[in-house]
Amino acid sequence: MAANQVGRQTITFGILPRLVSMHTIVGTLEGKGPYGGYFHEVLEDDLLGQKTAEKAERQILENAVNEALRKGGLVPQDVQYYISGDLLNQVISAVFSARSLGVPFLGIFSACGTFAQGLGLASIMLQGGFADKVMVATSSHYQTAERQYRYPIELNIQHVPTNQHTVTGAGACVLATEGEGPKITHATFGKVVDMGLKNPNDMGSAMAPAAFATLEQHVQDTGRPPDYYDLILTGDLGRQGLKMLHVIAEKKGFALGSNLQDGGALIYGNDPKVGAGASGAACSAVMTLGFVATQLYQGKLQKVLLIGTGALLNQLTIQQGDSIPTVAHAVAIEA
Repeated sequence: MAANQVGRQTITFGILPRLVSMHTIVGTLEGKGPYGGYFHEVLEDDLLGQKTAEKAERQILENAVNEALRKGGLVPQDVQYYISGDLLNQVISAVFSARSLGVPFLGIFSACGTFAQGLGLASIMLQGGFADKVMVATSSHYQTAERQYRYPIELNIQHVPTNQHTVTGAGACVLATEGEGPKITHATFGKVVDMGLKNPNDMGSAMAPAAFATLEQHVQDTGRPPDYYDLILTGDLGRQGLKMLHVIAEKKGFALGSNLQDGGALIYGNDPKVGAGASGAACSAVMTLGFVATQLYQGKLQKVLLIGTGALLNQLTIQQGDSIPTVAHAVAIEA
């Protein structure tokens, strides 16, 4: 077994990569939610004066990256790699932000699980001595996701209760081998799980089995029971997916306590306009770098397990009748 491998799917980090600088930006609706005070920046205009939502999303991502650098007293050349992804075809928001940043770029995609995937990959690079600073960032935008995955918002299509509302925003952070900040101790990379569900209007139920599979594997690999963590934060199952996760765990005889929460179920509170809650590549990023990081800094949380979940579908696979493959990646973060 490799030196830093624990069990079948988990990696342990001896150098303890740290989140030394971070910045979150959210849209107006996210800022009005119960966690609005935890985000570093709330937009007054979700389009930032741009002509299209796609141009706005890339600008939001660029702004988050630049602010994360500025807060750390860094310039782009101080970062060896930029790992980023979003929900759009060819991760185009990440690509354009990388063009502006001008450092080596790794574009990644795990849908709403992209941020956790990025944290894990960056930690591997730091652990291996391949870098001493890596930027990780993700973004999403309600209007761009609607246009690509559902219907343009101009059509005013009525959503069903199991639909999730894509977060408008971006989260960016610098991971480093030295400095102060929350540290990453483990990463558990998930397998693709497909239970045959085909409803694109209920991605939470489709992703719940992947979330459970990765959580169960993390527990087996590390020997840490679920209650080892003050908070297990999935993202983004929404209320429907979180309910399904509890059902799966109960059937498997796996005890899940009140420390299990979901970022998608939390960020908008009980707003009836958002269906089952939130989704989007930005959701777990802003909840982790905004809410969770603040709680870690304040000592209100000590140990957190982030489980990023992604529905790996696109328009063509749904139109051709395919089921929805899903994945979940877990990252353990401690104060």
